[in-house]
Amino acid sequence: MKRFITLLAAWLMLFCVAGCKKQEENSSASTAEDDTFVVGMECNYAPFNWTQTNASETAVEIADGSGYADGYDVRIAQKIADGLGKKLVIEKIEWDGLTLAVRSGKIDAIIAGMSPTEERKATIDFTDPYYETGVVIVVKKDSTYAAADSLDDFAGAKITGQMNTYHYTVIDQIAGVEKESAMADFPSMIVALRSGAIDGYIADTNSAQAALKANGDLAIVSFEEGKGFETRPDEIAVSIGLKKGSELAEPINEILAGISAETRQQIMDAATEDQPLSE
Repeated sequence: MKRFITLLAAWLMLFCVAGCKKQEENSSASTAEDDTFVVGMECNYAPFNWTQTNASETAVEIADGSGYADGYDVRIAQKIADGLGKKLVIEKIEWDGLTLAVRSGKIDAIIAGMSPTEERKATIDFTDPYYETGVVIVVKKDSTYAAADSLDDFAGAKITGQMNTYHYTVIDQIAGVEKESAMADFPSMIVALRSGAIDGYIADTNSAQAALKANGDLAIVSFEEGKGFETRPDEIAVSIGLKKGSELAEPINEILAGISAETRQQIMDAATEDQPLSE
């Protein structure tokens, strides 16, 4: 009997030690998570975000070890992480997977040049805008469309845009257009344009300028008021996507409020200048 009690006591002690150790491990993991600000982006959308092979003063190593992320989004994300007192972690995620990633808790925020459209607001929350841009069409410099000055000039043109973006939906505003299948990302559209598979693609002003810097044979077609696309304010704004009810919304908005419009433009100009010359 005495031997049984001794064995039982030893077993209980071992169980307690193991349980305490597990609790400490869980606590450590939780603390580690609390110390990071995990941001999702494509890392394929210059000048907002891109992937590069080398480390630099503004680049952040991608979590999967596939390279380093840099760009306007990364630099804004770093300012937010610093303001939150956390370490910035970048997760490279395809565009279509970003919303699911933030909803599931895989990432804390989407900072990826995303517009806070009403459709997206149905599933995730957004912060105040951290940039605003315009809508243009990118074409080949030597094409007849390079001289266009209104949407009417694109009747019969083969035009596309990125899937699941308002860039693709506004194509419907071009009378007589040949709306091509949506494409996964901007590098794919650039390749299609240069090969002649399409006549042009819809882009925001900044990514279009980035494309021209890397590809001298392209041109941007912008429009005077009344001759171009009709857009809503939420379509040309760029905001940070968060999980519904996220407690990060208020502190992030406070940090964004401390970044002046002038500073934001300086960051964008620097990112455009620093982008890789090829995708």
